[in-house]
Amino acid sequence: MAQSTNTILMVRPSSFEKNEQTAVNNYYQKDTNQSKEEILEKAQKEFDQLVAKLTEAGVTIITVQEDPNHKTPDAVFPNNWISFHKDATIGIYPMFAPNRRLERRQEVLQQVEEAGFMIENVLDYTTAEDEELFLEGTGSLVLDRVHQKAYCALSERANEGLVVEFCEDFEFTPVIFTAYQTVGNKRLPIYHTNVMMSVASSFAMICLDSIDNKKERKNVVKHLKQDGKEIIDLTEAQINQFAGNTLQVTNNIGEELLVMSQSAYHSLTKGQLAIISKHSKILYSDLTTIETLGGGSARCMMAEVFLPKKT
Repeated sequence: MAQSTNTILMVRPSSFEKNEQTAVNNYYQKDTNQSKEEILEKAQKEFDQLVAKLTEAGVTIITVQEDPNHKTPDAVFPNNWISFHKDATIGIYPMFAPNRRLERRQEVLQQVEEAGFMIENVLDYTTAEDEELFLEGTGSLVLDRVHQKAYCALSERANEGLVVEFCEDFEFTPVIFTAYQTVGNKRLPIYHTNVMMSVASSFAMICLDSIDNKKERKNVVKHLKQDGKEIIDLTEAQINQFAGNTLQVTNNIGEELLVMSQSAYHSLTKGQLAIISKHSKILYSDLTTIETLGGGSARCMMAEVFLPKKT
């Protein structure tokens, strides 16, 4: 089993703006004084540039258009509602914001199947929404697919019981902790694990300072080290620039690429970039508008397709 895949699902925005329903606990979202038209134009341009760079690098992109009939300002972040697995199973996840639940569309599954992939089994956790319990896909779960571990920072969007249920269903070992960010003068939970850490095949990027509980921090480090990951420790300032929101993908000749935003790239030190470059090529793209208003970055925009191909 590989940690990274060469096929990615991405959803091109038909509408894009700050989602007020998610801003209540995503403290990375900011306001801007641009018009709606300007914002959408910039977000689409950023999306198209990232898709073009990935395609040019030899990564296969399944591009789906956001349904223009629904108001889904975060549709550009599909990894929160769906995950694809090597045994032809998909996970469908319960979402905190009611308007994000509209992102779950049958047409998306059809397009993945039309691209030649098999979906044989659907594990649907969405009934948890009735109990106000949430687990937002690979936003909440950072998966080490080789060692079958699911790293999860608990928050309003990542319920511990659901993490355990996911791990039982998919045969992962849960590594559970809480990660915090400084908001004003308070320490508040980071809304998604994939903002403060990413796991690649031979290294991991993580803001250890965000795990305030020393025992939990030690446990996370122990798991990463025992699986042979070189740890790149990020600062809180770097995760504010989305340096934790990266994803390793593979191109069509088997090279590994670490995908990140321009702001993430520029926040990293020469030493950190040197360590990454030892393991992986780096691909970065300007995602300023999507990051500012959406509070998510490159990793959130990519849902990895690990499904088997139809024979």
